[in-house]
Amino acid sequence: MGITIQNITGNTAMVIWPKMASCVDSFYSIMYHPNWNNMLSSYSRKSFQKEERVPTSRSSFVVENLTPLTTYIMCVTCQSANPSSDQCRVFNTLERDSASVSNTKKELALGIWLTSSVLLLIIAAILLYGCLHLLCHRRHERLQERNRTSKRDHGEAWTKNMAYTSEFSRQRQQMQDTEEKHPGGIQLATIIENPSVCNEPVMSTSKSQERAPVTGQCSAV
Repeated sequence: MGITIQNITGNTAMVIWPKMASCVDSFYSIMYHPNWNNMLSSYSRKSFQKEERVPTSRSSFVVENLTPLTTYIMCVTCQSANPSSDQCRVFNTLERDSASVSNTKKELALGIWLTSSVLLLIIAAILLYGCLHLLCHRRHERLQERNRTSKRDHGEAWTKNMAYTSEFSRQRQQMQDTEEKHPGGIQLATIIENPSVCNEPVMSTSKSQERAPVTGQCSAV
């Protein structure tokens, strides 16, 4: 069974084999292993690291995810039979191609950008929360200060009103006490304050005798 390895790159290789009429099984087994050592390794199936199964209708297969600059051995057998030396080939992978390196760099840059974006969003959210919390705290303090000022002003106005009411009640009580003690005090005070009342004529209203108008005297009063 002569197999050939073609299109070798840093990560892939194509294996081609001729169809065998004697292989009546349902699939081919493609086995490969890196860093093969003929002296220490045997051709048993357990000695191979990877194995792929391909339908018998195919005669080629592309192996992927290989390591660059590595020596591989690849064997093709019918179904689960152990390979022999004439069913295997040894090959070396190439350096990593520029497209793969570019894709790796792009993936790395994208990962870094995503990580940085997430961190910036978290930092921005923390700063925004801190600012909002500080603003709410200051607003609450201003409202409390306004409430205290309003209560203080209301208390002062109420105190002044009560003092005025008490003073007015006291003066009114003094006036009532004075009226009770000196009923004519108010009339006397009125006459003293209005001396012109003393000069007004006094008319007698007696029915028994009529007199001429007499000028009132303050001393008589």
